[in-house]
Amino acid sequence: MTAASLVARCVHGLEPTVAAEILRHGLGMITHIGHREVHFRAARTPASRGLALGLRTADDVFLLAARGADVGPSRQGVAALAELAAAADLAALARLRGEHGGPGALTGVEVSASFLGRRNFTRYDVEDAVGRALAVRLGVGYHSRRGGAPPPGHGGWRVTLDGERATLLLRIAERPLHRRAYKRRSVPGTLHPPVAAAMVAMAGIEPGDTVLDPCCGAGTLLVEAVRQRPGIRACGFDLAPRAVAAARENAAGLPVAVARADAGRLPVPDGVAHRVLANPPWGGQVAPGGLLAASAGRWWAEVRRVLAPGGTAVVLLPGVGEVPLGIRHGLTPVHLQRVRVAGAESFLVRWTAPRPG
Repeated sequence: MTAASLVARCVHGLEPTVAAEILRHGLGMITHIGHREVHFRAARTPASRGLALGLRTADDVFLLAARGADVGPSRQGVAALAELAAAADLAALARLRGEHGGPGALTGVEVSASFLGRRNFTRYDVEDAVGRALAVRLGVGYHSRRGGAPPPGHGGWRVTLDGERATLLLRIAERPLHRRAYKRRSVPGTLHPPVAAAMVAMAGIEPGDTVLDPCCGAGTLLVEAVRQRPGIRACGFDLAPRAVAAARENAAGLPVAVARADAGRLPVPDGVAHRVLANPPWGGQVAPGGLLAASAGRWWAEVRRVLAPGGTAVVLLPGVGEVPLGIRHGLTPVHLQRVRVAGAESFLVRWTAPRPG
C-alpha cells in the first residue's frame, strides 16, 4: 500500500492548527509547513483512508501531483509550467483519489492558481498553461476560469508558486472542504467555516459544556461546535432577525438554540456559559447595533458576566487594540494567533475568566 503525499490548504495563520488536527486524528506525518499549506504523508492504515476529507480547519485537501522550480516573475516562464502536467502520474493520482474518498475518474479539467510576490503574468496565464496540457494528456475538456465557474464534473487542480517551487495539486473531493453542506443561508460578515472550526478547537470544549455565541450571525460557530463536540449545549443570539432565521436554518436538526437578543443584554443568568465563541460586529462588514453601538465596553462586560468562573472565551478581533478593553473587564488573554480573514489581518484571542478566591 503506497502512502500518498497530501497537502491541506488553509487560511494564513491556521497552518499550525491544521497540522495539529492532522496529528490528533492520526491522518499521517507532517513533512512540511509553508504559506497557507501543510504537507503530510498519509497514514498507511486502511482505516485512515478518506478521513482527510473530514478536516474541519482546512480549506481543502489535495494530492501532491508534481513539483518543479518556480518560473520567476517573467511572463516567458509561464509556458514551462506545462512540464508539471507532463510529470504527473495521472493513473496513480486517479487511483489514490479514489482510495482517499474522492471520485476515481479524472474527467474535465479546471485549474486554480496562486503565487507569492509580484509577477508579470496573471493567475489565468498559469491556469491555462497547465490546464491545457493536462486536458491533452487526459483526453478531456478544459474549462478556463477566465470564463467563470466550471461546469459539474471538472476535476479541481491547483498550481502554487512560492518563490522557490512550483507545485501541482489535485483536489480529492468534488468540491472544496470549506463549502459546508449545512451553510444553506448566509448573512453579511458570516464567518469562514474553517476559522470557526479553529476557534472551537482553541476553546477546549468539554462534554456537557454550555457554549454561547452572543452575536451568532448565520450560526457558523455553533454548528461547528456541535459537530466537533457532540453532547454540548449550544445557544446563540443575534439582534438581526435575518441572522436569527439564517442560523436556525443552518442549524436545523442539530441541538442548537437560537433567539433574538441584544449582545449587550443577553437573556441568560450570570455565569451560565462554560465557553463563549464570538465574531462580534466591530464595524468592518457589519456595524454594531443596539447597546453595542453606544459602547464596545458593553460587549466585554456582558461576556464577563455570562462566563462561568474559569470559563473560556475565544473571540475574533480585527486588531490588538481591543485587547486592553477585554483586560479592563476582568478577562485574561492567554493565547493570541494572527490570521488573515477576508484579506484583512485579524487575531484569534483566547480569554479566561477568573476563578473564585
